[in-house]
Amino acid sequence: MTPLLLSHYTATTCLGRGLDATRAALHDGRSGLAPCAFETVRLDTWIGEVAGVDDIRLPAPLARYDCRNNRLTLMGLETDGFAERVRLAIERYGRDRVGVFLGTSTAGILQTELAYRRRDPVSGALPADFHYRTTHNSFSLAEFTRAYFDITGITMAISTACSSSAKVFAAAARQLALGTIDAAIVGGVDTLCLTTLYGFSSLELTSPLPCRPYDPARNGISVGEGAAFALLERPAGLLPGSVLLLGTGESSDAYHMSSPHPDGLGARMAMSAALRSAGLTAADIDYINLHGTSTPANDAAEGKAIAGLFGDRVACSSTKGATGHTLGAAGAVEAVICALALREGLLPGSPGTATLDPTLPIQYVLRSRPARIRQVLSNSFGFGGSNCSLAFGVAE
Repeated sequence: MTPLLLSHYTATTCLGRGLDATRAALHDGRSGLAPCAFETVRLDTWIGEVAGVDDIRLPAPLARYDCRNNRLTLMGLETDGFAERVRLAIERYGRDRVGVFLGTSTAGILQTELAYRRRDPVSGALPADFHYRTTHNSFSLAEFTRAYFDITGITMAISTACSSSAKVFAAAARQLALGTIDAAIVGGVDTLCLTTLYGFSSLELTSPLPCRPYDPARNGISVGEGAAFALLERPAGLLPGSVLLLGTGESSDAYHMSSPHPDGLGARMAMSAALRSAGLTAADIDYINLHGTSTPANDAAEGKAIAGLFGDRVACSSTKGATGHTLGAAGAVEAVICALALREGLLPGSPGTATLDPTLPIQYVLRSRPARIRQVLSNSFGFGGSNCSLAFGVAE
């Protein structure tokens, strides 16, 4: 594919709001995880909660979109000057030439959970002020973002579990290549809710400790929430240090509804496709941001795929020990982490991981360290085998 410029980007997670907070935490090897104290949840697990989400107020004309997910969406859009850069793009290209491509897994499902508590005791009807379409619906955050910027370009929401906001980069790249748009807001937002926390707990996939990706003692995920966005444009007059989307790779191994192919077949297919798309070989990659959820099956499968394709030459780490697993937002959050790694010359470490599982022969980075990084991969793999790998690079 023709490389695309990430002309601006931002991320908000439990590490803090914006690039400065994210950068500082990555440099320090710090985690934002804390014992779960969300809403009425009573689970022995750790989570990555974003501070101040419920203090955000949506503009009055968009009040119908009010829910935790769209509050975090607005928080993210109005961070690091991202909204201003979007408005400049709208001025440059026109309202119909800027697209919106956002990923999520559960969107505003918390709003439905809260509404169920207020059902009519006789009829069971949900309260009149509950609006499914503009809150719980997976399209809600994309529609809200389109309305917030008053744009009319193609708007799409992708919900493929944990690969959702990686796949939006591929979807936007296709539309830019087709010429239907000139710029794209890409990203993802997912927020904490009871369905997610109790659901993963019922699957015995949550850990009572902060998650430990690729550690031999790993025993489950730490659910997080986050919002991350990038503005994709065709490159023109690149400055040194500009971050580029070089290629995208998608696959569907369809092995099992909630387990990856044990040999990492789908993961390897997605990474190979991303390399082909970018015109790169395995030897060109300097760092891989792993999907690395900290479950025994996921890390083992991905580790086998990495070892088979790259051997132990490439530095790898999972940053979910810092942010938690932000589910549908993970692809976008980790794309921004990759952009920071490229721009800062930093190999991100893996907070919470004490040692590498000896059965996985890869080069795993435990502690952040400086390094010359020019091309990276970011992996995101979803339930049902919906996989995506993204290749990023930095302009010389």
